[in-house]
Amino acid sequence: MNSTVALIISAVIAFGVTAGLGFVIIPWLHKLKFGQTILDIGPKWHKKKQGTPNMGGLMFIIGIVLSFTVTVLIYHFSGGKLESEYSSIMNGRELVLLLAGLILALGCGAVGFIDDYTKIKLKRNEGLSPKQKTLGQLIVTLGYITTLWVSHNTSWYIPFLGRVNFEKNIFTAVVFWLLSIFIVYGCVNSVNLTDGIDGLCSSVTATVAIAFIALGYIQGFAGLTIFSGALLGGVLGFLCWNWNPAKTFMGDTGSLFLGGMVVALGYMCKCPIILLPIGIVYVCETMSDIIQIGYFKITHGKRVFKMAPIHHHFEMCGWKEKKICVVFSLVNAIGCVIGVLLLYFGNFAK
Repeated sequence: MNSTVALIISAVIAFGVTAGLGFVIIPWLHKLKFGQTILDIGPKWHKKKQGTPNMGGLMFIIGIVLSFTVTVLIYHFSGGKLESEYSSIMNGRELVLLLAGLILALGCGAVGFIDDYTKIKLKRNEGLSPKQKTLGQLIVTLGYITTLWVSHNTSWYIPFLGRVNFEKNIFTAVVFWLLSIFIVYGCVNSVNLTDGIDGLCSSVTATVAIAFIALGYIQGFAGLTIFSGALLGGVLGFLCWNWNPAKTFMGDTGSLFLGGMVVALGYMCKCPIILLPIGIVYVCETMSDIIQIGYFKITHGKRVFKMAPIHHHFEMCGWKEKKICVVFSLVNAIGCVIGVLLLYFGNFAK
């Protein structure tokens, strides 16, 4: 079996399982009364979404994990090699990246699950306190970075500069740890912020998955291609139920899991900084929130946007949710093309 067949199998299984689980999990969530509580501070028209089943992210978590596991086993026993063309140099460290990335995503999803369950249990929309949520995410983040360090997955590709090894001395080691904490924690929460309207996080993440499929082919890393294919199939399968009007929300269970998947992909291709252009919508969502809060505090009540994150600003301007999803996905697709070209022409494939 070649990597293209494995990619197709991975995407199809993830899509089929995720979409199919909607017929089981959504009624189950309804039965348990795991409905979303809508805050009064949000757009007034969101109130009609009150009671829509939350934690639907369980659908694509199951679909992605099952798809990835099955496809890897089939690919392995058919004689395929998951490692990239650099495996002779990296000594198979890509295999650690694959497993650690999946565990990172599951760990982030677990924090989100606890947060969602707390919201439902207490019948309020706050869930875990900011300190509790941050602590949980940092524990998962540090565990992931420790795995990278112990397995010597500390070399990054910098476009037009080449490979940078962070194990040279104490200074570069400190830079690696601090940068990685910022990147992992920041990316996971940026994806989480993007989950604010029906279908937005799923559709944007689909463009990210496609970009990393391309990078998997460029690098010759079948594991990256399969991982990205499972992500693509999972979010597309979820869109069958999450497109406006949504039948279910992914909740923090799903959005934090997707955040872990996305940042893991950045490390799998050994260039996490490429997440800046490839995840440009995530970046804009986060920056709009930071700018809004900062400006509000500095000016004692004034605002830059009608509402933050920025997708709510466009909602307040009269844009329909479907239009926001399409436009934001197209913008992110452009960022993905830029990111792929940067790595390709920046000596990534040499």
